This record gives sequence, structure tokens and C-alpha cells, in this order.
Amino acid sequence: MTYVLCQTLPTIQWGQNIRVVLDVGCEVASFGGYLLDKNVIAMSFAPKDEHEAQIQFALERGIPATLSVIGTQKLTFADNGFDLIHCARCRVHWDADVFRILRPGGFFAWSATPVYRDDQRDWEVWNAMVTVTKAMCWTVVAKTLDSSGIGLVIYQKPTSSSCYQERKGNTPPLCENNDRKSISSWYAKFSSCLIPLPVDGEGNMQSWSMPWPQRLTSIPPSLSIESDAGEMFLKDSKHWSELVSDIYGDGLSINWSSSNYNGHECWLCRVMNVVPIDMPNTLTTIFDRGLIGMYHDWCESLNTYPWTYDLVHASFIFKHLMQRCDIVDVVVEIDRIMRPDGYLLVQDSMEIIHKLGPVLRSLHWSVTLSQNQFLVGRKSFWHPRP
Repeated sequence: MTYVLCQTLPTIQWGQNIRVVLDVGCEVASFGGYLLDKNVIAMSFAPKDEHEAQIQFALERGIPATLSVIGTQKLTFADNGFDLIHCARCRVHWDADVFRILRPGGFFAWSATPVYRDDQRDWEVWNAMVTVTKAMCWTVVAKTLDSSGIGLVIYQKPTSSSCYQERKGNTPPLCENNDRKSISSWYAKFSSCLIPLPVDGEGNMQSWSMPWPQRLTSIPPSLSIESDAGEMFLKDSKHWSELVSDIYGDGLSINWSSSNYNGHECWLCRVMNVVPIDMPNTLTTIFDRGLIGMYHDWCESLNTYPWTYDLVHASFIFKHLMQRCDIVDVVVEIDRIMRPDGYLLVQDSMEIIHKLGPVLRSLHWSVTLSQNQFLVGRKSFWHPRP
């Protein structure tokens, strides 16, 4: 599929202008796996409960993946996040949410039989797609047929609001009061409106992110609306660079080479950043940098398969969670999603660390402490008897 996409639309440059991808209907994540070698990070996404085995396969291959039911609620991703969304053989009835999570100028690649088939049902699906994409001001930039007989059409989201101002009708309408700092997609129903295209502090349309890898360290476009955000971004980047290299890399009892999914050698390409819903909304900035992530409330279960991750990192979040839920429940959930021999790395106060230690040991984890602020837990192969 990646070869077909490149041949169909040469402006798609993997690993340069296209870095963050959502793969819907991912099957066993072969599309996302192929893109890893091209410096592209693809979030594989299965939209139905019966497809949860696909997510297990994707995660076992070291590819970011999540599971959710599409139908009534928004996806737990940031606005204007993905550079490209690939949807294979799916019926897109969540068009407003696709618009929301796709970056201005981003591409929607739809590979589906209704693109070319002649029967009545497929024509109805195709005509519905033409109507809704036209209403959203998407343009068809490529259309082709591959050797398997499956049609491919590639749409592009606009980078200017002029089309919406020129529409004869206002359907779907533009949303009002869009607060970029709020987390508006957690347990939120689908909305029938389109979020306005993002603008900078002077009201100008935000520019496309810089090509990868400059995109990782440059000040993200989403921060241009705040006067001191750039300085804070650089300061935070320096802090974590020093912390990872000086302490995490060598100062803790973690064998990074054994952490296939969140390994130190791949720190920037396959880490799932999880933004808690009760803390500042930084997910848009994460996507702007060319990294991947999602929203989550750690007082609930994570939408993933058991034994998913090699390492879970938590920095000063437990004090927020303890105000709303039991710390034991959170640790048990971490134990569920952690692979045997995996690590939990916690940076927090000694008060929190002293509470976490006994809970982890009760689950037969080994626990070590470092510098009065770091806890490293390692999961054993023990499991309770049925």
C-alpha cells in the first residue's frame, strides 16, 4: 500500500513531510510495520471489539496500537494531529472526527471497493463520500486502481478557511469556542461541526510542521499562540535530554536493550505518550513534534491487550490520581498491561514511592530505589493461581 501511495501521489514523502500516521482497520499492522523503516510512526487502530486480536499482534510487533469502538464518541486523539490517515475498506461515518484529528494540509487515503465498483450499494457509498468531502472542502488529489482491483482515492484537507466562507450552505457548520487547551475528546459525543483551522497569535493560519527530524526539536506551531511557550519548550526539552542521558540511561537498573517497544535506542520512535485527562493538555504539541500519543484517565483501564508494554514511565502523576482513585487499582492495571520482565519507572516524591513499593512487592515485583526520587519496578513471571 505504501508503494501505491507513493506512486499515486509523489508529494507524500515518508519520514519528511509525513511523519505521524493513523492506520484505521489495521489488520496485523503490516502497513505501520513497513513505515517504521521510513521514519514514520503509525498508530494502528482497530475500530471494533472483535478486532482486538489485531491490536495484540500489532503491539507484539512493537507497533503503537489502540482499540476503540467507533460510533458515538470522539477518538481520544489531539486536534489537527495526524499528517496522514489511512483507512482500508472502511465505511467512514465519523467524518467530522476525521476532519478534527487530521492536520491542515494532511492527507486522507481511502482504499476501498466503492471507489470503482459498479454495483448500486457501492455507488451509494461513493456518492455519500463525494458529498461529505465536498462539504468539508477536501479536494481529491489522486485516484487510482491497484493490481488487486481495490480503488484508492487520496483527499487533502485545506490549509485555508476561504472555502468555508464561500460555501453556499453552512453544512456541516464550523464549531464555535474551540479551546485548544481543553481536552474535548475524552468521553465526548461526536459533533456535527468542523473545528476551525488553527491560527497563530496574530490570527494567521499556522504553517505546516518542519520536516523530520528538525520537527522534533523545533518549537511546535501550536505553541506560537503563547508568548513564553517557546522558552518553556526549550527549557523542558533540555531538562528531559539531560535526565534521560545522565540518569535514565546509565544510572538506573534498567536493561534498555531488552525493552523492545519503549527501548532507549528507539526512545523517539515507538513511545506511546499518554496524556492524563486531569493534567495540562500537551498532546497537540506531542503530535506537532512528530511523536505519538493519546488521552487517558488512569483511574480506568487502558484500551489495550494484557502484556502490552515493555516499560511504563510515570513522572509525578500519582499524586493527582490518588485524589480520585485507589493507588492499588492503578498498579494492578499497570501489572495487567506490562509484559513479564518489563519495567515500571516512576519519578515522584518519597511519600508516593513508599506507597508504591509494598503494592508492587505484593505482586512479586522486584523494586529498587534511586536518589530519593526514582523507583524502578520489574515484573516477574509469577502469576496468581486461578
